[in-house]
Amino acid sequence: MTETVMHLLKYVLQEHRIETSLGSVSVAVYGDPDKPALVTYPDLGLNHVSCFQGLFFCPEACSLLLHNFCIYHISPPGHELGAAEISPEKPLLSADDLADQIVEVLDFFGGRKG
Repeated sequence: MTETVMHLLKYVLQEHRIETSLGSVSVAVYGDPDKPALVTYPDLGLNHVSCFQGLFFCPEACSLLLHNFCIYHISPPGHELGAAEISPEKPLLSADDLADQIVEVLDFFGGRKG
């Protein structure tokens, strides 16, 4: 194995289910939580794997990012891996609701200061 691959293997993925006031959110965390946060949020209809795999599967980019940041991949409700179909009776969340969920996730991980 290359040195870069060995370096990447020391980072363990931690999956979290965070309960927010607007429902539960899936968060995949990579890296050292003492490092600055790099938060990702996928495009509509995607999850963190389908949206960001091109960036994070590049060993050089991934190594650089994980060396400098703790990465928090937040999946919108219903977009996490293995998600069940969302009921048509369930009200859709607005962009403001989704932003509020992100704030709650950041608060959960201690990512907002001040």
